[in-house]
Amino acid sequence: MSLRKRLSRTAGLSLALSLAVGSLLPLSVQAVEDLEKEDLKFGFIKLTDMAPLAIAYEKGFFEDEGLYVTLEAQANWKVLLDRVIDGELDGAHMLAGQPLGATIGFGTQADIITAFSMDLNGNGITVSNDVWAEMKKHIPLDADGKPQHPISAAALKPVIEQYQAAGKPFNMGMVFPVSTHNYELRYWLAAGGIHPGYYAPHKGDTSGQIDAQALLSVTPPPQMPATLEAGTIYGYCVGEPWNQQAVFKGIGVPVITDYEIWKNNPEKVFGVSQAWADENPNTHIAVVKALIRAAAWLDADNNANRGEAVEILSQPAYVGADAEVIANSMTGTFEYEKGDVREVPDFNVFFRYNATYPYYSDAIWYLTQMRRWGQIDSAQPDSWYMDVAKKVYRPDIYAQAAKELIDEGKLPAGAFPDFASETGFKPATSEFIDGVSYDGTQPNAYLQQFEIGLKGDTQL
Repeated sequence: MSLRKRLSRTAGLSLALSLAVGSLLPLSVQAVEDLEKEDLKFGFIKLTDMAPLAIAYEKGFFEDEGLYVTLEAQANWKVLLDRVIDGELDGAHMLAGQPLGATIGFGTQADIITAFSMDLNGNGITVSNDVWAEMKKHIPLDADGKPQHPISAAALKPVIEQYQAAGKPFNMGMVFPVSTHNYELRYWLAAGGIHPGYYAPHKGDTSGQIDAQALLSVTPPPQMPATLEAGTIYGYCVGEPWNQQAVFKGIGVPVITDYEIWKNNPEKVFGVSQAWADENPNTHIAVVKALIRAAAWLDADNNANRGEAVEILSQPAYVGADAEVIANSMTGTFEYEKGDVREVPDFNVFFRYNATYPYYSDAIWYLTQMRRWGQIDSAQPDSWYMDVAKKVYRPDIYAQAAKELIDEGKLPAGAFPDFASETGFKPATSEFIDGVSYDGTQPNAYLQQFEIGLKGDTQL
């Protein structure tokens, strides 16, 4: 047992003794006493947006809740999910689509839930230097001679047509079939008139490349730059720091961030199995409390703590990239073409804009993209989308954790949604690169607006 753990448990014993002689036990300590499980192991992938886990550990927020956590990097998203399902991990930093995909049985069948959204934004799309040189011919310039942003995939379309004319497939990388990166890359491509391909699981085809003009395949995040440099892929969508790494290595150019594809889009979640949540309800609330505090710390005082967070994340046990590379996006800027550094203060958002709240409308957006690209192979009524969202996303657990933090004076009520009136649906928004409006209460009407993609009763 570690020294910190022994000291913490000794303190707990002292509090218990003081209770015996009539002292009142604080609410936070009472919650610690009720934990079903104290020693926990959480998994993550080496990406900047695992930050709430690292900060909850390093700043002692887990221990404040009586939790003794081990954080362990995982080889890839599939291994991570399998280990949560098998119980080797108590929970994990997950792609938002993973609990949803598992619940509906795409790829893996399992009941996974989330009560905590880890962040907003944080991804980018990068292309090779050669592809960028060709794309630039089709991109208008600002008065200062720099490319106008956001950059449409329409500038990539003639490049892909050149590859097709030469008989070369245009290969691009994304991190997992149910990843935000897959859906964002597909969204961007389709908005520019490029077909990213369909899945047909009912026909045994899970390649996602049916009718595709750009061929998307899985590459683990840390391997993206090397795979691009090797020429195996010509572009990719990934989280940080692996877009900025391409800039630093001089092998590629990030052309757009996901903030520009969908402003303040939801990104990762913290996922646990339904069975684990059922067995450990108090522990689950304690975990969410610690993660909420970590997210608040990351965004506090207009990102004043980001420098310290960068140093923490640069450690080999976490992201393991150079601090300078991580800081390039984590501290409110983003570098596109070498030397083209622009202010993007909301590139990484961890707490503001209610980033940590698990909105049903976020879940439903992912489900619409699964339907759009064939992972959901047949039409489903709007009520089905809502039922799946409510099964997977658990704002009730989040609200309980937040209320405890408010009662304990650790965070103000104004830092959270108004739980008395919150419906779980964000207002309709058209802050997408193509201007299409999304209303989470009407998923089928949303899908009808797209020229490229499955909708209605269409089936491959």
